[in-house]
Amino acid sequence: MIGLMMDRPLLTTEILKHAVRNYRNTEIVTRTVEGPIHRYTIADSAKRIARLANALVSLGVKKGDRVGVIGWNTYRQFELYYAVGGLGAVLHTVNPRLGPENAAFVINHAEDSVLFYDTTFAPLVAALKPHLKTVKHYAVLSDSENTGEAGDAIIYEDFVASGAEAFEWPEFDENTAVTMCYTSGTTGDPKGVVYSHRALVLQSFACCLPSSLGLAEGDVLLPVVPMFHVNAWNTPYSSLMTGVKQVFPGPRLDGEGLYELLDSEKVTYSAGVPTVWLGLLQYLEKTGKELPYLKRGMCGGSALPEALIRGFEKYGVELIQGWGMTEMSPVGTVNVLPPRVKALPLDEQIPYRLKAGRALPFVDMRIVDAEGHILPNDGEADGHLQVRGPWIIDEYYKTDQPTLTADGWFDTGDVAIIDPDGFMQITDRSKDVIKTGGEWVSSIDIENAAMLHPGVAQAGVIGVHHPKWQERPLLIIVKKEGEDPTADEIKEFLKPKLDKIAWPDAVEFVKEIPLGATGKVLKTELRKMFRDYQLPE
Repeated sequence: MIGLMMDRPLLTTEILKHAVRNYRNTEIVTRTVEGPIHRYTIADSAKRIARLANALVSLGVKKGDRVGVIGWNTYRQFELYYAVGGLGAVLHTVNPRLGPENAAFVINHAEDSVLFYDTTFAPLVAALKPHLKTVKHYAVLSDSENTGEAGDAIIYEDFVASGAEAFEWPEFDENTAVTMCYTSGTTGDPKGVVYSHRALVLQSFACCLPSSLGLAEGDVLLPVVPMFHVNAWNTPYSSLMTGVKQVFPGPRLDGEGLYELLDSEKVTYSAGVPTVWLGLLQYLEKTGKELPYLKRGMCGGSALPEALIRGFEKYGVELIQGWGMTEMSPVGTVNVLPPRVKALPLDEQIPYRLKAGRALPFVDMRIVDAEGHILPNDGEADGHLQVRGPWIIDEYYKTDQPTLTADGWFDTGDVAIIDPDGFMQITDRSKDVIKTGGEWVSSIDIENAAMLHPGVAQAGVIGVHHPKWQERPLLIIVKKEGEDPTADEIKEFLKPKLDKIAWPDAVEFVKEIPLGATGKVLKTELRKMFRDYQLPE
């Protein structure tokens, strides 16, 4: 027996229509690439999105075409999200941190027909042009006054103005592609992940739950996580679904730039990777400034260090850890504490807050051993984390290789523990686990412990060859400005915080630690830097 309900497609344009009906006067604020603050309402944005859709159709963009964008978090890229996807085309957000070679690869691989870009990236686009095979039109995300020598590039503001204000949004299958993003390509070529309208609408519902991001009307959200980093963790959609005021930071992602917006726009909620939160915390400590409005922060991309949790707690900000992947659209878990844990003192909360959280509805998680046997969720078994769900990848774009296990699960490449209450904790990436004397040692645990030292700004851990134990941990540190800890001091500091097997055999200091395209410590580069490293006797 089939249910007797309307079969209406789940499309992202329905989120836009809902927002215009219910939250038309809610602001969207941007620090523009040109510098000045731009502000308008959701109703204003909808009119421009319709104009943009008409202009794209006039340009020849049709259903299924890929439209690339290399840009910062601004109202212009936000408009592209809804206009491109709404007409049935696919917005390909290109990560400029991939580097020229990988950027050219993904644009060609996706077969982008139009490429939008912020003026910041004009030199990158100029360098890429001779190598791009499918791009027919280039469009600079600015106005004629601030574009400079645009050559034959379309000027975005003129382009939007050329379109009619009314657009009849088409209806199509909800499984139609809406956006696409590529993995960071730290091993091999980047791989394409294509998101459907259905997947992103379903994830938007899940992200808005109190047990997830918990966005609600009245919140002011500053998404520091880039739109080119898996749709800014879905926030362009979930913000409109709930009527949240969005504040886009543009290119100013330093501590001072973020603080100015957090303060002037009375931001209550922000989202970013640990390196961004660290930069903000260091700015606060240096200047003595406060955060009177910010209440919650979402931290993802890599493990949330205990030092950041404690650091922001002093300012009345609750940092919440989340976990996901490009292949998961991206949110998989969020660590919203249950009331019984939230009532505990901070020291007793910390072990829970260091976990990645519980799975969103419809996300199944399991851990398996090296032979694929399913392990128990007992809080002790450590295994390879696998997932499945309606917004999790089925296959990579243009690939002949199987993406899933034989029984239909996606292997995340993470090693994790899941406890009986559903809390999952990443212990390491499978390729970063340090194998020492037959035991596994988590590089994440050592990094988090090191970050608690008052003289440590950043930390990375890799395994290096040991003649007896196979591998031993090498701790690599960036010192805090004005601090000068010694290797022996840090080793002693770590001893009560780690099992003896995890004590690093050596500590090395560097001026900077290489970060990947999504802000994670780039272990591949650290391994190259210390390829011939000899541990002390």
